[in-house]
Amino acid sequence: MRPPLRIAVLECDTPVDKVKARFGTYGDIFKLLLGTGASTLEGLNAQSHLEITKWDIVNGTDYPNLEDIDAILLTGSKHDSFADVPWINKLVEFTQQVYAQDRVRLIGICFGHQIIGRALGVPVGRSDIGWEIAVCDVNLTEKGKELFGKEKLSIQQMHKDIVAAYPKEVTPLGSSPRCAVQGMYIARKLITVQGHPEFNGEIMTEILTLRNQQGIFSDEQYNEALKRADIAHDGIAIAAAFLKFLLED
Repeated sequence: MRPPLRIAVLECDTPVDKVKARFGTYGDIFKLLLGTGASTLEGLNAQSHLEITKWDIVNGTDYPNLEDIDAILLTGSKHDSFADVPWINKLVEFTQQVYAQDRVRLIGICFGHQIIGRALGVPVGRSDIGWEIAVCDVNLTEKGKELFGKEKLSIQQMHKDIVAAYPKEVTPLGSSPRCAVQGMYIARKLITVQGHPEFNGEIMTEILTLRNQQGIFSDEQYNEALKRADIAHDGIAIAAAFLKFLLED
């Protein structure tokens, strides 16, 4: 019998109140996504083959012991990946420790994608172009097409921060008109996406509405993005690609 994949989700933020009440923390949201992704793959069963733990690294100080896990998933966050603050600096150092060993693998989502970029020594920061929000298309490289099984990728986006260049070690996975570094890959080491495969239309709509009320998004930005918040996207296919990456020999 296949041993379970032990995935530690490092929760880098807390969902907005209505999303948390409906779907739980980001660890819960990723557990649902990865379980759904597993259901599309032959020989994988979410109940017996996935063991997912949650780690609140913003409000807590505990990190998983690498001997007890097979993968680290770094979630998105409203915080700045380039900030010089203790918990983010600790996360970068931990990510570098994971990268330096050869067994535990890394998955990065949005902020997590940027943290991995920072840990590998490339600049991260604000985009000169501004926000990329709601469901957008990503143009895939040949490796991206191979890994995701798609000619192009549709994915929820919620960012104005970017990885500014590819680390020399990684294989690029894709780009978009608003973001050149949409995904990174190293076989048996790491895979990342700038977008949010875990977001559904309900989550995206709630975030858009709240940020419009806060004045972060103009009415024009909000209304345009709202039209794309609930259209079909490839989140489940991306989750399946993550699991296949974790099973790579």
